[in-house]
Amino acid sequence: MSKGASWAEAFLEMMAVERAAAKNTLSAYGRDLSDATGFLAGRGRDLSDASAEEVEAYFADLGARGLSPATASRRRAAVRQFYRFVLAEGWRADDPSRRVEAPKKGRSLPKVLSREEIDRLIAAAGARDGAQGIRLGCMVELAYASGLRISELTGLTLAALARDPAYLIVKGKGGKERLAPLNETARAAVKAYLEVRPRFLPKGDKANPWLFPSRGVGGRLTPRRFAQLLDEAAADAGIDPARVSPHVLRHAFATHLLEGGADLRVVQTLLGHADIATTQIYTHVAGDRLREVVETKHPLAKKS
Repeated sequence: MSKGASWAEAFLEMMAVERAAAKNTLSAYGRDLSDATGFLAGRGRDLSDASAEEVEAYFADLGARGLSPATASRRRAAVRQFYRFVLAEGWRADDPSRRVEAPKKGRSLPKVLSREEIDRLIAAAGARDGAQGIRLGCMVELAYASGLRISELTGLTLAALARDPAYLIVKGKGGKERLAPLNETARAAVKAYLEVRPRFLPKGDKANPWLFPSRGVGGRLTPRRFAQLLDEAAADAGIDPARVSPHVLRHAFATHLLEGGADLRVVQTLLGHADIATTQIYTHVAGDRLREVVETKHPLAKKS
């Protein structure tokens, strides 16, 4: 193992232990540092001995590759945090990433489906053959009814829903827990699914703990497979699959709540956002609807 790889391993261990970084975050940072390592190796360098010019070249290469702004920004952030850690440990006397200015990243508005499109998507998901349709319909209902992240949805255990709860206790980013309410429609979908769940159990694995088990590696349905099934349901519903993803269901949950008059702080809590600024992006998406409410419901608007 190279010195840089050893430092990266120590950095990820620190992120896990001291900052309680989520598993997905650690995996992303590991991939980001591996990407940087590969670029530097092409120049005969390592993370441990890279110069400021070489780190700057790597950052420039991220933009030249055509990566999404979010991905490129995260990779730069991972390298910067890594070198701050290295500097604090005294393994290097300098931070080669310090002199490189971070590009300004614009925030794009999330894709959102209308309520009518959500209804069509749920209907199309449930209309698939037999148990497959019941499972997919249940997953779409849960994601939309509770605003779950895809990792939270596929990570649900059978014990979490076995007794028909009115809400879920969800462990989100950084291991933080929050309450996610379940409406009657979602609870009915779960009940229907639990009757067919045994059909998805791997052979000889009756003790499988996952709500959505699978015969694949890991014993549960993967986020990628759910995304594929969602694309198929979107096509069946006459919706462009490019507009649909597991995260779009979460966006729809938040936007439709705000359109219905929900308080922004409540939506922040339901989504598990640490910073309300992250939630405020939905106020832009729901802006047209909110303006319509003011124009039709406000006393002065009525008079005019």
